[in-house]
Amino acid sequence: MDQAILENAQEKMSKTKEVLRQEMQSIRAGRANPQLLDRIMVDYYGVPTPLNQMANISAPEPRLLTISVWDVKALTLVEKAIQMSDLGLNPMNDGKIIRLAIPELNEERRKELTKLVRKLGEDSKIAIRSIRREANDQTKKLKKDSAITEDDQRRMDDDVQKLTDAAIKDIDEIVAEKEKEILEV
Repeated sequence: MDQAILENAQEKMSKTKEVLRQEMQSIRAGRANPQLLDRIMVDYYGVPTPLNQMANISAPEPRLLTISVWDVKALTLVEKAIQMSDLGLNPMNDGKIIRLAIPELNEERRKELTKLVRKLGEDSKIAIRSIRREANDQTKKLKKDSAITEDDQRRMDDDVQKLTDAAIKDIDEIVAEKEKEILEV
């Protein structure tokens, strides 16, 4: 029973870190990366559809993304969705494919992106601490129900804290890596 609490906490912490990694991939760092467009949803015949499910997205050059939409009629819809997004990119449509030029990041934009990265990291740390609190509450309940001893509870709380410390260290590394990528000129 006590092992299940630890495994559950570890699984939730791993998912939190994976979500953070995915969010970091969608933050542009001055170079073209097809994952930038992962969060873009296109209103395709009244159904919100992820862009990557209706087009091929590639990066033929370091500062250029090309989007080949499978249904040519949806080109304008894709173009509109990109313009409405928070990416700040201006799509160029030639009737067959959409080109997205990724501009150099200026100093101000780099600072904004760094703040965003730190905020996402902090949000992830809050989620990790919440998972820790949940696991500790479960061990307290087991102790209260006399299912485990006080020593077992203390040992489990220590194990949960070790998991938490490791997860927060991983999050700090992910954030530092992304900050370095953003500030790289």
